[in-house]
Amino acid sequence: MDKNQLVEKAAETLRPFETSNLIETLQHLSVRQIFSHPAIIILITVFFFYGVVKRSKAILLSLFILICLAVIMRYAMPAPGDDLSMSSMLPFIGGGLVIGVVTIYFSLIKSD
Repeated sequence: MDKNQLVEKAAETLRPFETSNLIETLQHLSVRQIFSHPAIIILITVFFFYGVVKRSKAILLSLFILICLAVIMRYAMPAPGDDLSMSSMLPFIGGGLVIGVVTIYFSLIKSD
């Protein structure tokens, strides 16, 4: 296979992972669709059980943050073609505050 053909094939394979394609896909997905995907469920379950077995506060906090960010991004992202407004930013601001407070409480205030 020629070098140019290999580069073109790699570019075609990676095209769905472009930022614009990922954002468009995320805007049309619902939280139910994201969390019903078997790969996501298995990954979350593995991290959760590893965090519980090892009693790793950092892993459990990271898992909490990632799940919360996914939910916040879904609700805070404006519909395609809409501008970012203050009403769409309120879930992002409130969720960010909740994530920050929980993270600070469990990592700094509450000690084992």
